[in-house]
Amino acid sequence: MSNQVQYINPDGLSKNPAFSQLVTTHGKGKTIYIGGQDAVNAQGEIVGKGDITGQTEQVMKNLQTALSACGATFDNLIKLSIHIVQGQDLYRAFQASQKFLGHVANPPAVTGFFVAALANPNYLIEIDAIAFIPEE
Repeated sequence: MSNQVQYINPDGLSKNPAFSQLVTTHGKGKTIYIGGQDAVNAQGEIVGKGDITGQTEQVMKNLQTALSACGATFDNLIKLSIHIVQGQDLYRAFQASQKFLGHVANPPAVTGFFVAALANPNYLIEIDAIAFIPEE
């Protein structure tokens, strides 16, 4: 990715291979805002009822589809906000997401929230994202 996107992990903040502390974008390009994705397939069916791993995988597939529709990949992500229902196993959700994000050279900035509930009582996780495609 060009120098229009900079992933920063400054001294004085913890360094974690799963996320970046800061991401900046400079210059011309396309910013993509992806609304909260839940574990719903193209037919509108909930995938993985009661299973945080299955739901996380479906959410990540939905993000991949959304990014692809804009000509982007997970490498273009700059920010993820993860909402997970209280009591769910965060580690299992993280492991499932790494199937999609584990290869990303510069992981996005990430914020995680435990919430009491999501829009549908069967949803266990919801992720929204921001991506940036630099103009060459």
